[in-house]
Amino acid sequence: NSPALVRTPSACDAMAGSPTDAAGPSCLGVPMKWVSLLLLVAQTVSVVFAMRLSRTVQVDGQRYLNTTAVFFSELIKLLCSFAFLLHEKGGSFGSACSIVRTHFIRSPAEALKVAVPGLLYTVQNNLLFISLSNLSGAVYQVTYQLKILTTAICMVLMLGKRLTGQQWAALLLLASGVALAQGGSEGEAGSGATARASPKQAHAQLIGFIALIVACFTSGFAGVYTERLLKQSGVSLWLRNVQLGIWSLVVGAVALYFGEGSEIRERGFFAGYTWVVWCVVLLQAASGILVALVIKLADNIIKSFSAAMSLLISTLVSIPVFGFQPNRYFAAGACLVLLSAHLYSGGSLPCLGEGRGGPQEKSQREAEKLGKALQLIDGSSEKAVMRFSVISDKV
Repeated sequence: NSPALVRTPSACDAMAGSPTDAAGPSCLGVPMKWVSLLLLVAQTVSVVFAMRLSRTVQVDGQRYLNTTAVFFSELIKLLCSFAFLLHEKGGSFGSACSIVRTHFIRSPAEALKVAVPGLLYTVQNNLLFISLSNLSGAVYQVTYQLKILTTAICMVLMLGKRLTGQQWAALLLLASGVALAQGGSEGEAGSGATARASPKQAHAQLIGFIALIVACFTSGFAGVYTERLLKQSGVSLWLRNVQLGIWSLVVGAVALYFGEGSEIRERGFFAGYTWVVWCVVLLQAASGILVALVIKLADNIIKSFSAAMSLLISTLVSIPVFGFQPNRYFAAGACLVLLSAHLYSGGSLPCLGEGRGGPQEKSQREAEKLGKALQLIDGSSEKAVMRFSVISDKV
């Protein structure tokens, strides 16, 4: 971010809990976490339709291999992350390479921590290609909201996050909405004029649905694991992204060689590629960068609920573009998903207030405010937050 566009909060802002402090850095007066969320919504909608379109358009009767697209997106993500790391180190190529070598090669235990999300993200990206090849964009968006449930469960188990009764009810409502919408979409497909094609359509939908369910679990676990790595260590965001990119690239290369090596040798690496495919590659690469920013500036559940906005937009666009015809079951399920997002946030948007968090959450917010103020004074933010959190827990 350009220094001219980002305002650094003062010590008074931090102690008083001003809007600037609550949101962190801002761009043109808009908190950066909401800027990154809006960009993520735009990227999510775009990549769904670009990916869906790329799997329906063929070049000389051939589809491109999704593993090659995943490999290229990870390569671009790695290069972009290294460029940001280079900027973070003042443009010194030697310093950037040195810190990567220190945290990756000379610290194998640290490097292995990043291997887990690197593997899961690569598997997840391939599963998303499979699901979008067999599901409509709207059905994909509704079903993929189950990652909110898996993310919340992982945050409770891995980060010790406490959810209120209303939040658990919202998550159950979410699961019900997804089931209702998925059942409605299958009924719509089976009631078409081409009854003979319905078994084939049902089989394709089942494959897409299973792939998407597995992707939801990998997304939830990998996202929370990455958030834990980012927020509980002194490693910078871009260094973590470089580490993730290296592991994802290795996993992607192995998948290419053992999974579709013979087909690549026969057809060529770029068989079936069009400008739409390259758009998918770029959008997928942008997704990794934006998700990392949102996790760093907000948290995983806020990131997941931003997809509720994407859901509504995707459904509206699917009707004229792909001829999607939502029935009453799909509409009811989509409404339940949107309602669950509203209930989870305490009945109001997170940006409008502190919500209904309990005393422990409020104490943590006060600890963060005090920590930011002390960071501006003597640079001891993390120790201050830890000390204040311990005192708050005892109280």
